[in-house]
Amino acid sequence: MVGSIEVKSGNSVYSNGSVHNHNGPEEKLDELRHILGKSDGDLLRIVCVGAGAWGSVFAALLQDSYGQFRDKVQIRIWRRSGRAVDRATAEHLFEVINSREDVLRRLIRRCAYLKYVEARLGDRTLYADEILKDGFCLNMIDTPFCPLKVVTNLQEAVWDADLVINGLPSTETREVFKEISKYWKERLTVPIIISLAKGIEAELDPVPHIITPTQMINRATGVPVENILYLGGPNIASEIYNKEYANARICGSEKWRKPLAKFLRQPHFIVWDNSDLVTHEVMGGLKNVYAIGAGMVAALTNESATSKSVYFAHCTSEMIFITYLLTEEPERLAGPLLADTYVTLLKGRNSWYGQMIAKGELSLDMGDSISGKGTIQGVSAVEAFYELLSQSSLNVLHPGDNKPVAPVELCPILKTLYRILIKREQGPMAILQALRDENLNDPRDRIEIAQSHAFYRPSLLGQP
Repeated sequence: MVGSIEVKSGNSVYSNGSVHNHNGPEEKLDELRHILGKSDGDLLRIVCVGAGAWGSVFAALLQDSYGQFRDKVQIRIWRRSGRAVDRATAEHLFEVINSREDVLRRLIRRCAYLKYVEARLGDRTLYADEILKDGFCLNMIDTPFCPLKVVTNLQEAVWDADLVINGLPSTETREVFKEISKYWKERLTVPIIISLAKGIEAELDPVPHIITPTQMINRATGVPVENILYLGGPNIASEIYNKEYANARICGSEKWRKPLAKFLRQPHFIVWDNSDLVTHEVMGGLKNVYAIGAGMVAALTNESATSKSVYFAHCTSEMIFITYLLTEEPERLAGPLLADTYVTLLKGRNSWYGQMIAKGELSLDMGDSISGKGTIQGVSAVEAFYELLSQSSLNVLHPGDNKPVAPVELCPILKTLYRILIKREQGPMAILQALRDENLNDPRDRIEIAQSHAFYRPSLLGQP
């Protein structure tokens, strides 16, 4: 097992877990190595599993901060091989390279520029794992980052890793970590896992409940829950790498979240810590649901500020209502949930997806994995939340009819998104029809209902 924590004197520890000191990168690396029981000459091995936009940026941030200490730490990223870069993307990538003198010079020094010229001309096929080594993520071509050490063999990537970052979509997490578990059967130490995934699944037996990525990892690998953490926040990956000021929370057991918050913190990327793991994960999935609808409204109303504000009022009231079902102290989640929702509505892929569907530039038949964007996690989350909240065992009292109804009956936007995206019974215009329904309750009423009734259902999160 990994070692225990020794807290050094001289640091001021605040209630949110932050540590006020002026340690540089090498000192922070040494502290984490000490906590993990690393001796001199024994590398701290960090691997990011999955190379979407956030996973790639996360690995690049670590590489920028700690990659210079090659005798102390090894930072790598795994992604599947064989994904070809199409001609149009290769042409755009070439334009990005030539617009950035620093990137152009770096590729020339690495003797890597010629292959991008050939790909631009159609004389060569580039692959996603190949360009990742040069600092380009297929889902974020416009944001070059530092070169990464890429591994395409999963066993090689993870078998001796001390810290594993889950950068996979929630829909792929279970499958990949089941494979990983085969390589960990003979391990003498237990790895630490940080999940970046924002998505959920629903299970209806023995009672309706949510399955989050950290729970998927725990079930697939047997790694103890205390060694699995979640990191999330109101962040856009490309902006974080470009050093826009950002913050996030790492949630999980106190044993690991505090030292990891300190290790991950940077001047422009502040990491707080919190004990409430599962509900923060669930909130990360919930905002993706309503972001898709926001994108639809924006596209259908030609970016009408009035229409978007009407939608925002209704969707946030539904989100607040749902948090009252999921947690005993929903007020503590209000700030993080609204902040994460706000940034996703402004520039997230789920909002973009809603816009493209409403404009007819994407079809639902294309699935939820979109070239250049990655997995649209809000689609599966719509289905999961609808399935859960439509169960009669969770019935609540309808204020108007004064009779028990499934919670989803008080969430008309969620119902409409389910009919559009999952059942495909209606088109995107249905989202406007739902907003313009004169029988729709005042969003304030929904919040008052939640606040005045004992709606909390701990069973939804698998709690007794």
